Amino acid sequence: MSETTLKATAAASGASATERFLTDKAAAPGQGADSKRVDTLVTELITAVHDIIRRHQVTYEEYNALKSWLISIGEDGEWPLFLDVWIEHVVEEVVTATRKGSKGTIEGPYYVPGAPTLAAAGTLPMRDDEAGTLLLFRGQVTGVTGEPLAGALLEMWQADDDGLYAQFAPGIPEWNLRGSIVTDGEGRFAVTTIQPAPYQIPTDGSCGRLIAAAGWHAWRPAHLHFKISAPGHEPLTTQLYFMGGAHIEDDVADAVKPELILDPRPNGSGNEVTYDFVLDPAS
Repeated sequence: MSETTLKATAAASGASATERFLTDKAAAPGQGADSKRVDTLVTELITAVHDIIRRHQVTYEEYNALKSWLISIGEDGEWPLFLDVWIEHVVEEVVTATRKGSKGTIEGPYYVPGAPTLAAAGTLPMRDDEAGTLLLFRGQVTGVTGEPLAGALLEMWQADDDGLYAQFAPGIPEWNLRGSIVTDGEGRFAVTTIQPAPYQIPTDGSCGRLIAAAGWHAWRPAHLHFKISAPGHEPLTTQLYFMGGAHIEDDVADAVKPELILDPRPNGSGNEVTYDFVLDPAS
C-alpha cells in the first residue's frame, strides 16, 4: 500500500472504529459494575503506574509527553485501535482459558454486524476486479463431542489486497469482503474469497506516534476474521493466519497462536484450505 493511500485513510479509520464501538457495544460507564471489582482493578492499575514512575524515575518532561499523548489519542478517535492492538489479546486469553474447542483471538476494531447472508457454499462480496489470489476456504462447524452444527453462523470479514477494510476506508463498496455464511445440514461451509496481504495498522495518528517513539513496527500478518455462533454454544471470535507469512512471528497485536495458522495449497485457480471450528457448549 502506498504511503499516500495510508495517509488518506488512517485518520478516518480510527474515527469510524470509535463511532461503531460507541454505537454497537459500549454500555454507560459503571453500568452494572461491581464497585468492589472496580475499586480493585482501578487501584491496582494506578498503583502499577506509580511503581513504573518510581522505578524509572520518570521526569516531568516525560509525564507531560504522556499527558499530551493521552489527550491526542482521544481526539484522534484511536482508543479502540490502541486497546485492540496492545491490550485485547490478554483479555481474550483470560476469558477463554477454560475452553475445550477451537482457539480464539482478538476481534480487533473492524468488525461490523449485519453483513449480507450467504449460503453454505458461496463467495464473499467483492469487486469485479478484486486484486489478490483466490482462496477457497472450507470446513465444518461442530460441537466438542463432534456433532455437526447445522445452521451455524460464520460472520467473516477481512482486509483487501491493500490492507484496507470496507467501511473504514474510502472508495470501497460497503460490504466488500464481508459476509455471514450459514452452514449446511452437516455443519459444512465453502467460501471463496481472496487471500489477504499483511498490512500496517494506521500510523498517521497517535498510535503511529507511539510506534515511532518506541522504535516498534506497525505490521499485522495477513489474516481472516471470524465470529462463529450456534444455538446452545459459546460464540467464538478468532482470526486465521497463513504459514510462512510475513510478521507471523512478530505481530504488532501479539494475536497469533500456532493453532490458528493455515497452510493453503494450490488448486488450479488459486489456493484452497480446510479448517474446522469446534464450539464449546454454552455455560
